[in-house]
Amino acid sequence: MSFMNFKVPYHSDEYSKKVAYFSMEFAVQQPLKIYSGGLGFLSGSHLRSAYELRQNLIGIGILWKYGYYDQARNQDQTLQVTWMEKIYSFLEDTGIKFQISIHDHPVWVKVFYLNPSTFETAPLFLLSTDLPENDYVSQTITHRLYDANVATKVAQFILLGVGGAKLLDEMNYNPEVYHLNEAHGISAGFYLYQKFNKNIEEVRKRLVFTTHTPEEAGNEKHDIYLCQKMSYFCGLSLDEVRALTGIRDDQFNHSLVALRFARVANGVSQLHGEVSRAMWGKYDGICEIKSITNAQNWRFWADKQLYRAMEEGNDYGFDDRKRYLKKRAFDIVADQTGKLFKPDVFTIVWARRFAGYKRAELITRDHARFVELMGSTKYPVQIIWAGKPYPMDYPAINDFNHLVHLSRQFPNMAVLVGYELALSKRLKQGADCWLNNPRVPREASGTSGMTAAMNGAVNFSTDDGWIPEFINNGNNGFVVPKADYMNMNTHEQDEYDLNQLYEILQNQILPLYYENRATWRQVVKNGMRDVRYQFESNRMAHEYYTLMYNA
Repeated sequence: MSFMNFKVPYHSDEYSKKVAYFSMEFAVQQPLKIYSGGLGFLSGSHLRSAYELRQNLIGIGILWKYGYYDQARNQDQTLQVTWMEKIYSFLEDTGIKFQISIHDHPVWVKVFYLNPSTFETAPLFLLSTDLPENDYVSQTITHRLYDANVATKVAQFILLGVGGAKLLDEMNYNPEVYHLNEAHGISAGFYLYQKFNKNIEEVRKRLVFTTHTPEEAGNEKHDIYLCQKMSYFCGLSLDEVRALTGIRDDQFNHSLVALRFARVANGVSQLHGEVSRAMWGKYDGICEIKSITNAQNWRFWADKQLYRAMEEGNDYGFDDRKRYLKKRAFDIVADQTGKLFKPDVFTIVWARRFAGYKRAELITRDHARFVELMGSTKYPVQIIWAGKPYPMDYPAINDFNHLVHLSRQFPNMAVLVGYELALSKRLKQGADCWLNNPRVPREASGTSGMTAAMNGAVNFSTDDGWIPEFINNGNNGFVVPKADYMNMNTHEQDEYDLNQLYEILQNQILPLYYENRATWRQVVKNGMRDVRYQFESNRMAHEYYTLMYNA
């Protein structure tokens, strides 16, 4: 097909407005490893639902040569970061090549296409600078997702924003909405400002923004002089940039500028919307911040046989299917660790990106209680950890390695590597309890528990992100009751949450699982039912059109 006058290959009158969706990462299928974690899982589900609903939306992303990284092991089983080149024969070469300016230097961009029929997603265009026409430094822009080198990361942001916006012009594709999934692509705003004869209102008319970070410190900031030197501002002088963005100091705050350039923005849960409005409300000139709670694609994630058994009221079939799913997941545990887990034993899984505020090892901090829990014969448990720390986040890597070393003491504790889409799905199928204990209110949404519930795992969480909208305690999951966190220091908050985790686990969850299986099964089913209708990404994709694109 010719991409010079590209059109979305399907159409729905309800979703006719033309949208380009920019994201640094997309997790659409296991073989396409261009994502790190939750942001990618979210954007992947969004593209799947856009396809299912026949929405007039395309994705713009980057083809990462080495992906995020490959998680392997050293000889002592600790974390090893490896970089493997990825080959994708299923991507189509569009034949499109163009230049953008990075560091006042022309850089060639080549464009690849993921056809909607390949993985049943909205059309996805992926940009690469890994071309022989470019010098080596320019080639490395698209080597590693979230490169640790600051200048390379700024170059990646320019590629996504400016490169993505220029691609749309190269294809004569004029979207009515440019949707930035996180602020990584806000350089597109400067490109559009130049395109529309320096009329910021023309930019604002077209730009919408989704913020995923509930704390100001977590939003990307870079030295404004570095950004200027890197050609981030598309030829504008620093005086023009300051006048346009309202930034007075030397830190270019990507999220703040996105909130000033967009006509509307959203947080990714009701709680996150509130936190964001309070956080950014002290700044002038920002747009309205709505709430659209993240969701995941049921068709891709859910175990259909489990749902069929539930709908038929076949409890024997339901239990048998869950037991099979656990057994299959435990084959992976055995393969990686040599430990044989039992499908009839209560299994807790903690699996997501390793980051300090997510507190991967929280349950292990009270060593005496942890030893007692792991050694219980009355209520035996098995615990699995998995997840990728950022490759330069040494405290998170240290947490991962601490768990690896601790696991040597327990035959019923395992730490796995390779946490991508395929392993994520298997672990959710293998879990009885999906443990989630971020430090409130630092989790914007967190979506892993949604897909866990779609596979018959009960959520057990601190009351953060999407959880306040979902869990009815004891009915479809279990939640740590909120304390007065605002008047606690970090240590006090961690101590409170840790004590609550053990109290609820030992006094409510384990007795229910082992002594009242019928009620436990009902809790599982309630979670499966509630998540399907409230937190399915077709609902989310529909809300983006009604609340953001058409507003």
